[in-house]
Amino acid sequence: MFKATLTIAWITCVAQAWIVPHPQNRPSTQLHVAAKIGRGFQRVKDSLTSAERSREDLKIGIAGFYDRSTKLWEEVWGDHLHHGYYVPADRTDHKQAQIDMIDEVLKWAGVDQATRVVDVGCGIGGSSRHIARKFPGCQTEGITLSPYQAGRGNELAAEQGLANQCRFQVADALDMPFADNSFDLIWSLESGEHMPDKKQFINELFRVCEPGGRIIVVTWCHRDLEPGETSLTKSEEKLLRKINRAYYLPQWCSVKDYVDLMEAQGATDVKRDDWSYIIAPFWKAVIKSSLNLKSVIGLLRSGFSTQRGAYAMFLMLRGYKKGLIKFGCLTCTKPMSKKTEKTVTIR
Repeated sequence: MFKATLTIAWITCVAQAWIVPHPQNRPSTQLHVAAKIGRGFQRVKDSLTSAERSREDLKIGIAGFYDRSTKLWEEVWGDHLHHGYYVPADRTDHKQAQIDMIDEVLKWAGVDQATRVVDVGCGIGGSSRHIARKFPGCQTEGITLSPYQAGRGNELAAEQGLANQCRFQVADALDMPFADNSFDLIWSLESGEHMPDKKQFINELFRVCEPGGRIIVVTWCHRDLEPGETSLTKSEEKLLRKINRAYYLPQWCSVKDYVDLMEAQGATDVKRDDWSYIIAPFWKAVIKSSLNLKSVIGLLRSGFSTQRGAYAMFLMLRGYKKGLIKFGCLTCTKPMSKKTEKTVTIR
């Protein structure tokens, strides 16, 4: 799920709309508005230094964050709440780039058919509906912590004639309401970063996947540790903590950590990649999309947590530029027989 619900550009837009001199604006009014924006900006920054949240607080916060921000995102970007696939890098058809991301991930993972799919962290169901159309007869189940997203996903499925193929419900990805071995494709596109227990997350994906089924996880990760390192640097940890506050994230892990967790479950055909360079142009596209009055008004009305998430775009961009944040792609096959689970430590 793409967390930057509209961008830091709202600050610039508000300043342009209200502070740039107009005949009817007295200097005192301009200064008052500027001061108010400045205080709001500082409030956002201050909120990023608070203590880390508990697991229950994260669940409540994630649900509320997406309940409040999803409508705005859909109005601007449509029903796909994730990055786009930018090959070539100068493409400008941004909504199609989001759809292409789904197709390219499926192709990269070697998936050319599926009959029963679970979309873990489904947003409003864009991936589920696309996969249902792509694979005739496919049945999809989507789960999200957001009641608004689940409801909207079902509405869109009905509107698009897919109600018999796509269902969405509120559920916890760490305790899914599905029987063992229920799905032949496990799909998680930008939701793993929200999981407070990465081991339990991967274990649950394996539990509901049928033997021989395919698991796909595309998620935000931190860089792999270098030989001799036991942790990230203090400055890197500080940056991630600020992002965590804005986007309701727990502790991060690396792509290698995910590989280790999958292999501990006996996974075969494990494959990993870093698509950070492929998604990089999307950030500028999101910023540009907010440079209109309608987007600014929508963001201002969407509440403090959404505005804080927009400001945190600065931090995400910094993380990518430093090589700290990675757009990790992982896929594997569940073994036909259960193997002894190995112990994995995430650092």
